[in-house]
Amino acid sequence: MTTDALPGLALDRLRHYLDEVRPGLLHGPLRGETLSGGRSNLTYVVGDGTVELVVRRPPLGHVLATAHDMSREYRVMTALAGSPVPVPRTVLLCEDPAIIGAPFYVMERVEGTVYRAEQTATLGPDRARALSLAVVDTLAALHSVDPGGVGLGDLGRPEGFLERQVRRWRQQLEASRSREIDGVDALAERLEARVPAPQATSILHGDYKLDNVMVSSGGEIVAVLDWEMATLGDPLADLGLFVVYWGGVRALGGACIDGVDPGLGFARADELVARYAGHTGFDLSNLDWYVAFGCFKLAVILEGIHYRFTRGQTVGEGFDRIGALVEPLVARGLTTLDEVSEMFPEQ
Repeated sequence: MTTDALPGLALDRLRHYLDEVRPGLLHGPLRGETLSGGRSNLTYVVGDGTVELVVRRPPLGHVLATAHDMSREYRVMTALAGSPVPVPRTVLLCEDPAIIGAPFYVMERVEGTVYRAEQTATLGPDRARALSLAVVDTLAALHSVDPGGVGLGDLGRPEGFLERQVRRWRQQLEASRSREIDGVDALAERLEARVPAPQATSILHGDYKLDNVMVSSGGEIVAVLDWEMATLGDPLADLGLFVVYWGGVRALGGACIDGVDPGLGFARADELVARYAGHTGFDLSNLDWYVAFGCFKLAVILEGIHYRFTRGQTVGEGFDRIGALVEPLVARGLTTLDEVSEMFPEQ
């Protein structure tokens, strides 16, 4: 760790603020480092040699409207404490951008591993399969939580959720678009024309995937992370995006978001979908629409990251390859809708 200022986080200003609002929380000199991983909000671990905390703030530079909502992340994790969904313990929220240059929150540091593609081979087939099942079971558990029962009944507007989502992500695309993207407008139009009727209203994570959960040494999921896009809505929107991530996305030039490899023991996506259906009782006959929407949403998110990278506003490695993933995602979404054209006949 370093005692110097980190990109987006001045440690001296943070320490002064923590001493004011939570006196006695820290004792020795404050050190910190930027945590690896994550292509959106900036995450840091800070500590005094005894106590370790995690700080989250929005990315530097260009920030899309309604995205990177620190108060939302903080509120959802605070509300889910004690529920079947494991979350870190929250410490405090600061919405004053004058402190470190942006709103931020502080939470406990949970001990565990976030498994990314390069680490999954170390699990072994038995642990890989067990983790697969735990991941989808946790998603089903989230969707079983009563929003009103945990104080999140006003987190979003479930009525018209899917229609608004397609419109919202089209708007987000326009806010970040600086180049032509083949097929993206056609995908958005086809999604708008075929919106399915929701079966339920649930708390949605909004970006649920393997590397947004933390796993203990014993293989248990000990924390679900990155709640910046949480809301209330159709739970199959979470499941569709999860399926996109589980299968992975590849593009020309070597850029990729790696999915999980069944050859390493991970369960196939269709098996996990069936397990989710068994837990929730939801009808998944329209799931392909949600998968196509997941492709569109992820394409827009990655285009926003590419936009920030081209303007020198993104910190970290691998961002130069993100832009190459956008068109393959769009193509996958269109192909998925072609496969369900008989289910949603043209009017």
